[in-house]
Amino acid sequence: MWCWRAFKWLPVLLIVAIVTWSYYAYVIQLCIFTIESTIEQIIYLILYHILLIMFAWSYWRTIFADIKPIPDKVCLVPGVTSTYCDAAVLITQQALVVNKNSNTFLARRNLASCGSIYYILLQKNAAIMHIQRTMSGSVRYCNRCVLVKPDRAHHCSICARCVLKMDHHCPWVNNCVCFHNYKFFMLFLGYALLYCLFIMSTCLPYFIRFWKGDFGPSGSAGRYHIVFAFFVALMFAISLGSLFGYHCYLVAHNRTTLEAFRAPMFRGGADKNGFSMGAFSNFKEVFGVSPNLWIVPVFTSAGDGCDFPVRREHQLQTFIAPPDHSYDAMGTTRSSVEMAHESERWRLCPRRGRTVPQIV
Repeated sequence: MWCWRAFKWLPVLLIVAIVTWSYYAYVIQLCIFTIESTIEQIIYLILYHILLIMFAWSYWRTIFADIKPIPDKVCLVPGVTSTYCDAAVLITQQALVVNKNSNTFLARRNLASCGSIYYILLQKNAAIMHIQRTMSGSVRYCNRCVLVKPDRAHHCSICARCVLKMDHHCPWVNNCVCFHNYKFFMLFLGYALLYCLFIMSTCLPYFIRFWKGDFGPSGSAGRYHIVFAFFVALMFAISLGSLFGYHCYLVAHNRTTLEAFRAPMFRGGADKNGFSMGAFSNFKEVFGVSPNLWIVPVFTSAGDGCDFPVRREHQLQTFIAPPDHSYDAMGTTRSSVEMAHESERWRLCPRRGRTVPQIV
């Protein structure tokens, strides 16, 4: 077990080693031994250290962010799990009967009775009423963690736990990129890209001189550090540029990497833009509402990671109980729970024609 844990830190140690060597190549070999102008040295060193500090700070926060567990409020209490899952399946079965026999009062009464069980469970476990569904239309339940997954949460097989708003597990940070560190991850990519572009642009004149054969004595090892730093910065800038651009696209459309590959499922079906509330609102959901902190690696993301704004067509209607008893035109007394669930039309259930979902 300890060997596997140590092995997972190798990509991080590789990044740290490359950055350490780049510091020697840029500060010692370029700025101190190669550049002759004192003003140019000062400007380069100040800008370099600003980018390095912000890059290292963001990287540190991404790696060691406090990835909090799923809140206890969404964990099912002991003895309720099987009853809750059975009630959810019964609701779906009765809803299909109602869809096919819309005028059958018996079917509606059975649906309301099943709904009463489900409603009571939701009252005892109020936080498990989420919008997102599985591909079959059922609630998203994790057998390993014994909880109903909050919207956009997924189980990470490497971390062996459910993670809020999981984007992906990144080996380069040895951590899950998720709700708690996604802003840090974006800043890490942005500052790493600027760091590489700065080194590449300032080393470019000396690379051209080296190409022309007019850069230091042939036996000098310092010039090879500078040339190699240019190539390494160019290589990382290309890869970081594509990755950072892709995640900027995801932020603008309020998607995670997992949601980009498989659109989230709602009661009305899959919708890749289900959580998108507009580009600027999506940006503020990740970076917060304070512009002064957008470029600083401190946590300012909106929300608690369990509930997210969705488009109007996916919004979940809450269960509002009318007065204790109501009477229809024929004088038949119906309970408040039956009235509430029948008025909701059980939008929690799948569309007509779907197969009965299984709790997975």
